[in-house]
Order: sequence, then structure tokens, then C-alpha cells
Amino acid sequence: MREPHLENPPLGHRANQANCRVGTKPTWSFARATVRMVAAGAEMRRREFIVGLGMAAALPAVARGQQSEHMRRVAYVTSLSENDPEQQRLVAAFRDGLHDLGWTEGRNIHIDYRFGGGDSGAMPKLLKELMQLHPDVVLAATTPAATAARQQTLSLPIVFVQVPDAVSAGYVTNLAHPEGNITGFTNFEFSIGERWLQIMKDCAPAVNRIAVMFDPANPSWAAYLRTIETAAPSFKVQLTPMGVRDAAEIDGNIESFASEPRGGLIVLPSPVTQTYRGQIIAIAEQRRLPAIYPYRHFVAEGGLISYGIDLPDLYRHAATYADRILKGAKPADLPVQLPTKFELVINLKTAKAFGFELPASLVARANEVIE
Repeated sequence: MREPHLENPPLGHRANQANCRVGTKPTWSFARATVRMVAAGAEMRRREFIVGLGMAAALPAVARGQQSEHMRRVAYVTSLSENDPEQQRLVAAFRDGLHDLGWTEGRNIHIDYRFGGGDSGAMPKLLKELMQLHPDVVLAATTPAATAARQQTLSLPIVFVQVPDAVSAGYVTNLAHPEGNITGFTNFEFSIGERWLQIMKDCAPAVNRIAVMFDPANPSWAAYLRTIETAAPSFKVQLTPMGVRDAAEIDGNIESFASEPRGGLIVLPSPVTQTYRGQIIAIAEQRRLPAIYPYRHFVAEGGLISYGIDLPDLYRHAATYADRILKGAKPADLPVQLPTKFELVINLKTAKAFGFELPASLVARANEVIE
């Protein structure tokens, strides 16, 4: 057996060579060392191989851990228009609320959107589409959307928002302990009718006739009208219910009402009044008809005065209920929330165009004055 040639053999190897030269039996200590080194190397490689197998086996577990925060699905449905800048603000408020709670679209949550474009009749079809996507929770914005959602499912969790009266709508019988699969946030407070009438008399004391504009297809109008009717006698005003379904009815009804003097207008929230708000604001200004609107964005777009809830704030709060349901809470354990944040907004530019000199006390009470 021939040993490998080494340029600088170790001492033991040189000793073995010397023994061979004098004819003595070699000890082969180098061969034994080599065997031990090979064995040690094999053991090391065996251990590395086992560790590698363990790491490989752990990788799927790590991946599963990363995927444990799996994609959740939210259905967002509203009777309002997708292209409406205000609706876009509300969608953004809801998404921001979710994001603040750790939900990011495309990472751990997916939101399917459906918009009715002001057509309440489109809601059942849109809800059927969403149900086929198997969402974990439904955000139903406005009464038509919430009603359609409730009709589609009695098990899937529903959070409603921008609904005046959940009891009258038949969603719940107890606000503090809603039963079933639906809860949410209302935009109605029973004293609001009186507040609207007071603001009207403050800005136009001569008004003794008030038209209340509403959408007959939206059942929420009844709750608002009742509060106005209850307060009307104390303000000595005559009420004229004004149902409108489209642009033509808005034009014709306002023109007819404004043909007599000392009139005012209260616009109730609905998909129709929201969709055609630009037309309503323009006709009211043309006819010098003082008008009270339900939300700030009506005034930001040229309306005279609004008194109502802060809608984006309401949608941010709705995100907290969606979050709690996604984390395991049941709608029945989440009480229906009444609005707490109202804002009075005045457009002084519009007031000047009307020729109104608004009382300083009214302007001082405003949360926002647009000039």
C-alpha cells in the first residue's frame, strides 16, 4: 500500500517512513489519524445534515405561522354613489379606522365594495353578489343597504352605519343588547327636529312655512318627520311634507312651494337628497329659500346651514365594531351606538347672497363658519 505524497509530512509520518527504511514494521499512526479525522468529519456532516433536516421541517411551520394572520374579508355596501367625493371620504374614514387597528388591505384584509348610485332598489342585487363572496362581516351604510343586508342573512355579522332608527327599522328591539346578527351606529337623535326648527327661526324669523324634503323609498324619513311635527307647534310653523324621487320632482316641488312667501326648507338625509344635493342647493339659492341641511358637506358645497352628525367620525367608529367582530366578538354583544358628536356649520357667503343678517349668537355657536 502506497502512502500519499505530502510536501511537509507530520512528524509521525516521517517516523513511519524511517522505520520502513530500516526494515521494521510500520506503526501506521498517520493512517489511524486519518481514519479518525474522516470519521469525525462524517459525524460532523451527519449532524449538519440532521440540523438541516430540522430546519427544512421547520420552514413550513414558520410559513404557517406567517400565514396564521390570514386574509379576512369585509363587504362594504352603500346606496350612495361611488363617484361622490363625500362617499369617497366616508370610505377613506372606514379604511383609516381599520388601518389604525392593524388591518391593511392586501395584507390581512380584503374589502369588497358595492355602490348603489343613489338607487335604493339596487341593494338586494348588490347584497346577493356580496354574499357569494363569503365575507366575514358586512358594513352596511344607509338604511336601504342595512335593510337589504338583514333580508339576505340572519347569521353573517352585519354592522350598520348612517341608520336613523334601528328599532323602527326592525333590526333590533333593544339598543343595549341587540339580538341576532346585526348592530351598528345610528345618525339620529330625537331632539334633532326641534334643533332644526330653532336654527331656521334664528336665521329667518319671518318663516312660517317649512317644507320637509325626503325620499319616500327610504323608510328613515318617518322618524325624522315625527320629531319635526312634534316641535312645530311651539315654533308656530306649518309643515309641508315634500317627497322627492328624482331631479324632476325636486325641481317641480321646490318651485311650487317657493311660489308663496315666508317659506323655508329642511332637507332630510337620504340617498336621493345626497345624490341631487347640488341641484337642491342651487334651486334654494335661486328662490332665496333658507334651507337647513343634514350634513356639513351640503354647506361646503354652497348650502346655507347644516346641523347634524360628523359622518366621517361615525364611519371611523364603525371600523371598531368590524375589528371586534373579526377578532371574535358577536354582534349581539355590541350595543347599538347613538350619535354623540354633532356639528353646526354656516356658510356666510351664502347668507350674504340671500340677504340674511345672521344673529351673532348663532354664528358664535357654529363649529365651523365658511366665508
